Amino acid sequence: MNIDYFMSEAIVEARKAYIHNEVPVGGLIVDNTTKSILVRGYNKMNNSLNAINHCEISLISKACKKLQSKYLTNTTLFISLEPCIMCAAAISEAHISKVYFGAYDDKKGGLDNLSFVFKKNNFFLPEIYGGIHEKESLILLKKFFKSKRR
Repeated sequence: MNIDYFMSEAIVEARKAYIHNEVPVGGLIVDNTTKSILVRGYNKMNNSLNAINHCEISLISKACKKLQSKYLTNTTLFISLEPCIMCAAAISEAHISKVYFGAYDDKKGGLDNLSFVFKKNNFFLPEIYGGIHEKESLILLKKFFKSKRR
C-alpha cells in the first residue's frame, strides 16, 4: 500500500476543509484488497453546525453505506490529525483494520496513548501509525488557528 500517496490525498482533503473555514482535518478510507479509495472527505462541523460531524465519523458513515456493511474490517483510514476519543471509539466499532494519521493531537487525541477506549478487552484495536506527513498537517492546523486568533 502506498502510504505516502494516501496520506498526501488526506492532506488534499484537509486543505479543502481549510478553504471552507473548517478545522483542516481531511481523510480517506482505502480498501485493503484493491488499494483503492472508497471514500474521502474533510471536517464539516462549522458549516453543518454539528459538533460531532468530524471527518472520521463522516467517512465511516459513507464507507459503511457504500459497502452495505456496519463493519469496515478490510479497510485503512488515513487522516491528517490524530482522531479524538469519540472518533477512536467509532473506528473501533467499525473494525477498521489500520489507521495512519498525520499530526499528533496532545489535547484531544485518542489513539497515541491508547486511551480508555482501547484499554477494555471488548474493544477492537486497529493497527495505529502516527506522525505520517506530520509537518504538512501541522502547518495547515497552525495557519488555521493563527487566522482565528487575530
